[in-house]
Amino acid sequence: MSFQSIWAATAPDVPVLPSLSESLATDALVIGGGFQGLSTALHLAEAGMDVTLLEAQEPGFGASGRNGGQVIPGLKDDPDAMDRLWGEGATEFAGSTADVLFDLVDRLGLDCEASRSGWIQAGAKQVHLAGLQARMRQWEARGAPVEWLDAVAVAQETGSGVFAGGWLDRRAGKVHPLKYARALARAAEAAGAKIFAQTPVVALKRSDGKWWATLPSGAVVRAERVVLATNVYTPRGLNRDVKRATVPANSFQVATKPLSSEQLERILPNGVVVSEARRVGTYFRIGPGNRLMLGGRGQFSDPTRAEGFRRIEAEVRAMFGAGFEIDYHWFGRVGMTADHRIRVCEPEPGLLLATGFNGRGVALSTALGKAFSAYLAKGVQLPIPVAKTIETLPFHALHPIYGTLGIHYYRLRDRLDQ
Repeated sequence: MSFQSIWAATAPDVPVLPSLSESLATDALVIGGGFQGLSTALHLAEAGMDVTLLEAQEPGFGASGRNGGQVIPGLKDDPDAMDRLWGEGATEFAGSTADVLFDLVDRLGLDCEASRSGWIQAGAKQVHLAGLQARMRQWEARGAPVEWLDAVAVAQETGSGVFAGGWLDRRAGKVHPLKYARALARAAEAAGAKIFAQTPVVALKRSDGKWWATLPSGAVVRAERVVLATNVYTPRGLNRDVKRATVPANSFQVATKPLSSEQLERILPNGVVVSEARRVGTYFRIGPGNRLMLGGRGQFSDPTRAEGFRRIEAEVRAMFGAGFEIDYHWFGRVGMTADHRIRVCEPEPGLLLATGFNGRGVALSTALGKAFSAYLAKGVQLPIPVAKTIETLPFHALHPIYGTLGIHYYRLRDRLDQ
């Protein structure tokens, strides 16, 4: 059974992009046409560099075109922890990622249904609230437009009575993620980047001080610098360690039939996006056509039948009641690291990559692409420390087993929380 996302059903036609079968030379090669790669290519082109982007499928094919479209600033660590871990510059960068995305959308007029309507991180139990309040206060101390919501206020904003409280971050918002990816591709092309679709890279090696990317045709792209922007979709032949650096967790999502006017008055009436503080929680928003869209962690194997989405459908009923019919089911992979922190690496001269966005990829990958461009084009120091080695997970081949056990363990802890 095939699953179509609400995004694929409502996005404009795929940009007409050529494939590449001949050899060429370029200053910078970007491999991967998701947000990270497209933002990098766009900003490099705007900086005047000769840049080529190769995408194995179409722009937005992977996680970038399948996620919930929530534009959330920050990282998983709280600001004070980030200050201690990576320095205040990294914290400032993390807090500005949504600004980078919305400023880019405004500057280029990108058609992607962008809305800076805010994000609520909600706690279903009292035990969640102290941590959420501490996080909010730390961002508030740094000038972020945030506010605390008690149970009544959260219920009014979400339309669900299951939450004990939460905080609202007005820096955040939402986009149509597939429209955004395709708009970025068009903007990068207009800025001078050469973008090729249906062009996988089957081998990548360094020789004679340059990088050589081999295509299925046998043609080679030669580059001074390479940005490997493939995250959990990285083929083994390009870099074996990137694939072993994260657990590729599936995120399952559903979208309902269009809501009635009465339902729209009750559910997310102000257009905020929401994610939960549970260890294995959900995230939800109103999507195209006034549909309620909800997602969360699912099984590690790819689903083959609609029955694989029953747990996510049950979350819809638990939060908002019965009577919702589901029109769309889809899934995509999220790169998760053990400590929920991104990995930025330069394992060899001229090879730059980031992996493990841990569910914050929309804003973070866009901002990181801009930072990568400044680093490559102007030598500006990256805001997140760059490792020289890729930290891999032990026994990675067993991730479907220990990942599944981990989800069951965290769900049990969520149930036991008081």
